[in-house]
Amino acid sequence: MLDQLSLILQQDCQLDSAKPVLVGVSGGPDSLCLLDVLDSLDYPVVIAHLNHRLRPEAGDDALAVQRAAVSRGLPFVLAETDVAAYADEHTLSIEEAARTLRYRFLFEQARKHGAQAVAVAHTADDQVETVLMHLLRGSGLAGLRGMPYRALPTAWGGDIPLVRPLLGVWRSEIIAYCEQRGLQPVFDRTNLDTTYYRNRLRHELIPTLESYNPAVRPVVWRMSQTLAGDYAVLEAQVSAAWAGCVAAQSAGAVALKTQSIKTQPLAIQRAIVRRAINLLRPGLRDIGYETIARTLDFVAHPPRTGQRDLAAGLRLLIEGDRMWLAAWEADLPVGDWPQAASQPQKLDIPGETKLPGGWVFSARPAGNMPAALHEARANADPFRAWIDLGETMIPLNVRVRCPGDRFQPIGMPGLSQKLSNFMINVKLPARARNGWPLVCSGEAVLWVPGYRLAHPYRLTAATRQAVFLELQRRES
Repeated sequence: MLDQLSLILQQDCQLDSAKPVLVGVSGGPDSLCLLDVLDSLDYPVVIAHLNHRLRPEAGDDALAVQRAAVSRGLPFVLAETDVAAYADEHTLSIEEAARTLRYRFLFEQARKHGAQAVAVAHTADDQVETVLMHLLRGSGLAGLRGMPYRALPTAWGGDIPLVRPLLGVWRSEIIAYCEQRGLQPVFDRTNLDTTYYRNRLRHELIPTLESYNPAVRPVVWRMSQTLAGDYAVLEAQVSAAWAGCVAAQSAGAVALKTQSIKTQPLAIQRAIVRRAINLLRPGLRDIGYETIARTLDFVAHPPRTGQRDLAAGLRLLIEGDRMWLAAWEADLPVGDWPQAASQPQKLDIPGETKLPGGWVFSARPAGNMPAALHEARANADPFRAWIDLGETMIPLNVRVRCPGDRFQPIGMPGLSQKLSNFMINVKLPARARNGWPLVCSGEAVLWVPGYRLAHPYRLTAATRQAVFLELQRRES
């Protein structure tokens, strides 16, 4: 077994035998086996044990692990936590609460001790149980491939991997190894308690499946390995599609290009949505088919409100050709849009006027009126405009909207409307409206860059004096 695991540690887990590994040791046969393997192969080991305080004998288990550490002369870290209280406070199952607190503790200690990885003792039997759990809740390839030998990033950070060297070793082999090596594991009686979901799978479902196929465990394990290879191929395609579908990312939010997503095969669409959710909620375990389907339905048929609650504190928001998937607590960025300063700025003609975020107004007189009129009528860029200055229009300034602002869009002679209504009608994103730059003269709004020129200030054959304006974002 040592030779087999030596290769797995190097190739699959990608561990350096000269750097420390933090090992989660409960005291049971699996974790004692993992500890003994790493120690025998001369990996620097730090032993960590978290007392969940769920059983009267939990303190004795902690002492047994401590004695194993002392006998080997290895560093030992012990902590206690009240899993039951945490589960009650956060409305979690005991299993999920214990898992959350255990991994939080292990990764905290790994960082404190400069460990290259956190190693846990999941076995081939655990892999089978995990795959069946995912199957029963309706998982795709991501769940049916089971647990990887090496996971990075994880729900506990992107700097330290989680490794599972024993995923190819059956529990019967581990028991035999412990007997051969004289290891003395503790017995956790909660492993027999079928009120826990995983235990029901282990003691009830799997024996039932074995009555149909005695080799069901190795069959499911081999299936997980095959699907892991299929998943890797799919992920390569998802990564290629991801670059073309993501419009923006920020802390707590991902913007996806709706048209780009729609052109992808359905399997890629689902995988892109799942990846976006995983970025925002790493390690989330309850994202199933319905959540993905609701997201894709939102892309195809956005509601009139333009937003929807999704799951796990996430929301969906449509803005033009983008769909934001964001945490409710996240402030979505406005960096991609032009935003004016809080105080009006005079437009220099000719010259340039700088706005926040690298946006710049360029202004110059339009000398040749027939040529300017021709260019204006042929223009298809909403961030370029030719403005009839008339007799009294200078100076021009750039400002944000004010209460009571009205606007008469080009093509609507004699029909003005509230500027706020115009912004809604053209679907200008709500969070960009207050700071959107407006070109004005006094109180009159002459141009809403990116959208429309005001009708009274368009160029006509009678125009005698005009200015050309362009709003661009320049790289800093």
